[in-house]
Amino acid sequence: MAKDAALSGGKLASAPTSTLDGCTDFSYTGGPAPDPARMKAEADVEAKAKDLNKKADELEADPEPKPGASAEESAKSAEKSAKDAQLFADAALASADLAGKREERDKAFVAAGGASFGKDGLRELAAPAEAKTAEGIGAGSSLAELKTAYDAKGMKAGGNGRFQVPLDGKPDWVFEFTVNGDKVGSVSMINPKSKCA
Repeated sequence: MAKDAALSGGKLASAPTSTLDGCTDFSYTGGPAPDPARMKAEADVEAKAKDLNKKADELEADPEPKPGASAEESAKSAEKSAKDAQLFADAALASADLAGKREERDKAFVAAGGASFGKDGLRELAAPAEAKTAEGIGAGSSLAELKTAYDAKGMKAGGNGRFQVPLDGKPDWVFEFTVNGDKVGSVSMINPKSKCA
């Protein structure tokens, strides 16, 4: 589904709640409003991480000082190595900050429900908290109920307390259930092959 067609249906809010990584997330009508401060923080962290990682990728290998190099040449080489190491450390820290912003965005998105669009159109639908699957599974269902409903349908455990089940009749799409402890926290339909940017 194209973003414009989905927005014209009136079920989604007209302004996005996140544009991190090139994906555009919308809450359902009446859901959380966009938070300009959070969105700016996401954009700032993303820009910083891209800039520092680009600079780190462009670094040339440090040449080893040749035997018999002067003290000045050795000092310059050591200074460049230290600056390069600092850039790599800064890039790694910025990437970790970006990963944190992604996690915050993802948690807020699945908690409120909504639609996320990538470069190829719809990539995720997060169910509102009260929604249930045809098998009766939704937020608050037990892990045992989830397993009873979907183990025989090919459910697989993934990382971070997530379980995925292929969707009948929808190639490339899966139900994704987040589980906290022994309770389902959220339900989404996701196309894992769909990319943000």
